[in-house]
Amino acid sequence: MQITEDDIAKLVPAFYARIREDAVLGPIFNGAIEDWPHHLAKLQAFWSSVLLTSGRYKGQPMVAHVRHEPHMTPENFARWLDLWRQTSADLLAPEAAATFQEKADRIAESLQLGVQFYRDRNAA
Repeated sequence: MQITEDDIAKLVPAFYARIREDAVLGPIFNGAIEDWPHHLAKLQAFWSSVLLTSGRYKGQPMVAHVRHEPHMTPENFARWLDLWRQTSADLLAPEAAATFQEKADRIAESLQLGVQFYRDRNAA
């Protein structure tokens, strides 16, 4: 099964609608994001670049996430991944959902390692 831009356009806004309503993550994301339409377009470009190698995303996700370092806890990452898995499973064919889930797992691991590196460096 091939991932499409339509899959991304369906998943990303629906997922972040759930994030914004989540008791734990909602206040964090709603406090950090001022322009949701702009942010959703950037996130769709990110996933397009990651899964379709479209090159649409121009940014530095590690820098963006380290900026919110106090909220970047293992528990919050786990909650984010749980909602991602639920939403992708609800909206996409099983193979497509699995592709999104596997990639999100790797990205979350990378971001967590990067945030920990930042914390360790600043603690030294």
